[in-house]
Amino acid sequence: MTYHDLLTNAFCSLSAQLGRDPLQVQGPGGNTSIKSDGVMWIKASGKELADSETKKIFVAVDLDAARTEANGQGDGNCKAAVIDPEQKLRPSIETTFHAVLQWPVVIHTHSVATIVHAISPQGRVAAAKKLSGLPFAFVPYRKPGLPLTREIVASINSDTQIVVLQNHGLICCGQTVQEAAALIAAVESRLALAVTDVVAAPGESPPEGTRWAANATKLATDPRLFDLARAGSYYPDHVVFLGPALPQFGEAQDRPAMLVKGKGVLIRTDATPTQASMLDCLAAVLSRLPEDWQAEPIGEESEADLMNWDAEKYRMTLARRG
Repeated sequence: MTYHDLLTNAFCSLSAQLGRDPLQVQGPGGNTSIKSDGVMWIKASGKELADSETKKIFVAVDLDAARTEANGQGDGNCKAAVIDPEQKLRPSIETTFHAVLQWPVVIHTHSVATIVHAISPQGRVAAAKKLSGLPFAFVPYRKPGLPLTREIVASINSDTQIVVLQNHGLICCGQTVQEAAALIAAVESRLALAVTDVVAAPGESPPEGTRWAANATKLATDPRLFDLARAGSYYPDHVVFLGPALPQFGEAQDRPAMLVKGKGVLIRTDATPTQASMLDCLAAVLSRLPEDWQAEPIGEESEADLMNWDAEKYRMTLARRG
């Protein structure tokens, strides 16, 4: 078997299926990997899992080299671990945790159901009960890359196949693609939450240069969701593509999305598809948050770390191009 043979139809099909489901992955978020005989294929930074079957979005890395970076010998970007010197794609910023997880197949999603539980102290307690009997572990929030990799290593054992990342998402691992997919289905079934009624976008014309975000109206019309949307950001990709929290219209006209209290949410007409999908994700998360659950933002320091990080600036650049 050559290292190209690892990219099986089953692996690419599952990756694409997850990438097309906005309740699993939004825009270039999430990543998948498959490894064998010292080689790991992983989604490239800024690429979209939805394109797994139609475009070259995966990059092969030397597994030992990636694990060496995970252990602190390097900055964790794993560019030096890329096998093909002509390859222009960068490995995912989360390559190091894929490398240290011993399972052949590792699937990382930004599952909406998982995020709802993972941003809330009450939700994390509920998730522990719902996932009882499954080989899972919780991991506290850390910045993606080496900090998150180190926290994962400290939080799991050799049997762990499901990792709930606080204020971030889900990892499912398996010996095969089918095993990993079955674990994802089990988690989604157990963590499913009802969504509150969706409110139609306002009928009036939006201000010039903007449009009403049809799926996000309730963030502005429900007082609780409005306060939550204003309180901060709850997971990394929101910060990267939308900035911290959501401003009100009139506060920051240059922001991609803005709240109009009691009426709706505006999104700039020049916003990227990725930014639109991140706004939809926020609405999907907050509209599923039970009324007796609190939500904890990642905090201003963590937001600043993400916005000033070169690895995330690279993803933002790719999103603007695409």
